[in-house]
Amino acid sequence: MFKKIKSHFNKKKLKDNRYLHLFDTPHLDEYVCFDCETTGLDVKNDDVISIGAVIIKNNTIISSKKFVKFIKPKSVLQTEAIKVHHIRECDLEDAHEIQNVVEEFLDFIGNRTLVGYYLEFDIAMMNKYIKNLIGITLPNKTHEISAIYYDYKMEAIPQGNIDLRFDTLMNDLKIPYMGKHDALNDALMTSMMFLKLKNMPKVKF
Repeated sequence: MFKKIKSHFNKKKLKDNRYLHLFDTPHLDEYVCFDCETTGLDVKNDDVISIGAVIIKNNTIISSKKFVKFIKPKSVLQTEAIKVHHIRECDLEDAHEIQNVVEEFLDFIGNRTLVGYYLEFDIAMMNKYIKNLIGITLPNKTHEISAIYYDYKMEAIPQGNIDLRFDTLMNDLKIPYMGKHDALNDALMTSMMFLKLKNMPKVKF
């Protein structure tokens, strides 16, 4: 009931009716897994500089349907962030403006359920642009990989100390590494983790 009320008031805040479809019931067994690279970890002050996303349909990652964009940031790239994603300011000289990328991103994800690793951060980063553009935050359903994995491990080792680091999940689920750390590769690896967990008999969503 609460979700329906929230959805009702969210619709009223929508500034662009082109995006009413975001509130439609999502297609069964269709998801978008996405990842963002940013100038830092401060949601309020840092910016998204790269987005990678793929569509998952019927237990298959649709590699032909991928979303890869680089964005010009307004904030300064933090040194610690560069050490992680290796994206420098000179790499973003020909990058896109955030408003155009947000519009394309919304068209790409549609009303599909969103999947990600520590997805809350990526959604929070995108929401500050999306709300400014269309008046609302993303209404899409979400699946958080670390939470699914935690519940899965707790079934086997109740009250255990569950290591939720990305590499730990990859190794435990026997997912192959995709090379350098970037938004698209992270989205692909997270998609594979999601499908592995999704098809385990004891895993619940």
